[in-house]
Amino acid sequence: MTRISRRAMLAGLGVGLLGSVQMGAHAARRRPNIIFILADDLGYGDLGCYGQTRVQTPNIDQMAREGMRFTDAYAGSTVCAPSRCCLMTGQHTGHALVRGNALVPLRDGEVTVARVLKEAGYVTGLVGKWGLGEPGSTGLPRKQGFDSFFGYLNQRNAHSYYPPFLWRNEAREPLEGNVEVRYNVAEQRSQYSHDLFTKEALAFIERERAKPFFLYLAYTIPHANNERGGASGHGMEVPSRGRYEHEDWPDPQKCHAAMISRLDRDVGRLFEHLRRLGLDDDTIVFFSSDNGPHKEGGADPTFFESAGPLRGLKRDLYDGGIRAPFIVRWPGHVPAGEVTGHCCAFWDFLPTAADLAGAKIPEGLDGISILPTLRDRPRRQKQHEYLYWEFHEGAYKRAIRIGHHKAVLINEGPLEIYDLNTDLGERTDIAGQHPDLAAKYLAIIEGARTDSEHWPGKIPPPR
Repeated sequence: MTRISRRAMLAGLGVGLLGSVQMGAHAARRRPNIIFILADDLGYGDLGCYGQTRVQTPNIDQMAREGMRFTDAYAGSTVCAPSRCCLMTGQHTGHALVRGNALVPLRDGEVTVARVLKEAGYVTGLVGKWGLGEPGSTGLPRKQGFDSFFGYLNQRNAHSYYPPFLWRNEAREPLEGNVEVRYNVAEQRSQYSHDLFTKEALAFIERERAKPFFLYLAYTIPHANNERGGASGHGMEVPSRGRYEHEDWPDPQKCHAAMISRLDRDVGRLFEHLRRLGLDDDTIVFFSSDNGPHKEGGADPTFFESAGPLRGLKRDLYDGGIRAPFIVRWPGHVPAGEVTGHCCAFWDFLPTAADLAGAKIPEGLDGISILPTLRDRPRRQKQHEYLYWEFHEGAYKRAIRIGHHKAVLINEGPLEIYDLNTDLGERTDIAGQHPDLAAKYLAIIEGARTDSEHWPGKIPPPR
């Protein structure tokens, strides 16, 4: 029988059965709190549990030991805004409204994970980077299902870790002591936004602990401050180099490592907070990154082998640009220490969250609930026919993952095919050896998208 804490059982009185999640002998109990922690530009190989040896991430590694680690999980896109749109709306980039980093807001009435959970009775909060709606637009977080918001609306503003203000709901909240000398470059630096996000997240959990809650904690670490990088030589903005101060490394790499370890520190603080409040067993926590590692602001992704064994970086549709670390922890429900090769992507989160909340999964999604995998019931897990991505900056790039094959099409070809079972680094193109597969995969790619007025699916003009 699934272990149910006395506190959780009391809190769950009157809530009813948890839909498709059978808790023990159909016991009435509280539905799980849901937390999604999203890192920004964290590579597949940047964590110890994914093979990193130089950057220390003990708390996230412990999360993997206490939960389930995915080897074949994918972000929504290879840059931030479309990836976050896929996470929030359950659509891949062939159907999602936002398919690039242009300022296109979510529409009125958009189906989002926050709206689905809010309608199911959850308190919903967003802390961190949004990127899906500017001030006064239809895409503002509280118009898309969130009860509260604290952070950045605009993804370019989020480059600065010492901004002069952050948004609290629809109002600017000045940050005393942060003074910019020019756009995104602070002359006086007092309040580090990442630290404010952690403080706000812990306060949200404490404030809303009486009801089931959904917290989307969208950190900006380890994204570079691109604008500061141009002025000083590197934009890996962090208050302290910490344990890496005396390493014989280039300074941008010391700061990059310190950013990741700071992220890890605060993941540990979040879990300690849940334990202190008696919410640990009642809370499922997801951790991932919005795309692959960057080489901006002086960062060198080869220094730490941030993509691990994968080919490509941020803005690529090879796996180094889109395959992401993905860890899920829920004591007593998700088996500890489990490693799974189940192939999934960001658009699976919305149906999974709905499934966890006992809510009806909306129709017309590209995502599939991965709850059977999380509950260690692989025979019940539905599989994707394929996963699809498209990207429109610099070139018109499209890709699919189908079984153990990966197909990539850049502009008008030729189509590339890689066997990930034997060629994880996507080095040997086998398309010429399998013309039948090439024709099949090309047809899937061509049929996987719908038209978009903002991203017409054409080769971009030369810059």
